[in-house]
Amino acid sequence: MTAVSEDTSVRRAPPSGRARRGFRLFGAGLGGLGGVIATLFGLILVTFLIGRAMPIDPVIAIVGDHAPPDVIAHVRDQLGLDKPLYVQFAIYVRDLLSGDLGRSVMTSQPVTADIGRYFPATLELATVAIIIAVVLGIPLGVVAAAREGSRFDHAVRVLSLAGQSIPVFVLGLLALLIFYVKLGIAPGTGQVDVAYEGMVPDVTGMLVVDSALAGNWDVFQDALWHLAMPSLILAYFSLSIIARMTRAFMLDALAGEFIVTARAKGLSGMRILWRHGFGNIAVPLITIVALAYAGLLEGAVLTETVFSWPGIGLYLTVSLLNADMNAVLGATLVIGCVYVGLNLLADLAYRLLDPRVK
Repeated sequence: MTAVSEDTSVRRAPPSGRARRGFRLFGAGLGGLGGVIATLFGLILVTFLIGRAMPIDPVIAIVGDHAPPDVIAHVRDQLGLDKPLYVQFAIYVRDLLSGDLGRSVMTSQPVTADIGRYFPATLELATVAIIIAVVLGIPLGVVAAAREGSRFDHAVRVLSLAGQSIPVFVLGLLALLIFYVKLGIAPGTGQVDVAYEGMVPDVTGMLVVDSALAGNWDVFQDALWHLAMPSLILAYFSLSIIARMTRAFMLDALAGEFIVTARAKGLSGMRILWRHGFGNIAVPLITIVALAYAGLLEGAVLTETVFSWPGIGLYLTVSLLNADMNAVLGATLVIGCVYVGLNLLADLAYRLLDPRVK
């Protein structure tokens, strides 16, 4: 009789559904990280090429027009500008990885130190602006979609169109002319009145927060009053985008079959509108808000210039006018990295909050 041999080999069990989802998320994370690295590399390459293509000689900007030729040659050698372009790019990347953005000709300080001093003011302005834009823009878009074709809907659409069409620096100049020059009900330019400068310790770089931490409510009130007009001007730009996209998303959501089912069940209009309609578009709006916030950090350049707001936008403008290319490229690179980082965070939040996204 033939003996039946038993298969003693160990078979691996197929991965569970949770493990497969984990593998997919890990693969998606690696793909997203690769995309971010490629984007940052492209950003670094573009800023490097812009710096080399500009007609401004960084050596002349440092030593002056009347420096002896040997001094110019020595500084050029120290900066590595006499080497081939690919070697200059390698040096540029090496310095970036070590946190060295060069030294500003205008302030004689490292560019990283200047950005650390000016960026918090931009962050303060953009954060207040995006809060105003979200608080006002989302309800306007939701109600406009619920009342499609009404006068309110037309008003919101005109408001959004005007916010996208009128340049932000024009709105800033008009606001200063009307409310500061003509009516005298708004403060002038700057972050705080001259009488209050240097009265609170610099902890976060955001004057409203620092004055609140110090308990100096006079400075807090004055800083908040100075913050109001530029933040409202900047918020209007993002409000128009958020309201328009919210309206478009809500129109698609309210046309869905689940809304018809909710109405057939006799649910209240407010519950249908906010819980079922808005609840269905809340996740896509995260991306819109994140990109709008990044746009505020980038677009604050003009607003800060108009209102003399001591942020990275004003620093970038003054550096450009003074041919300070290290400062210009450093500030541009930081703004680009912030934009990429916020986009990545929005994408991660989208994947975490929406179970349909694999």
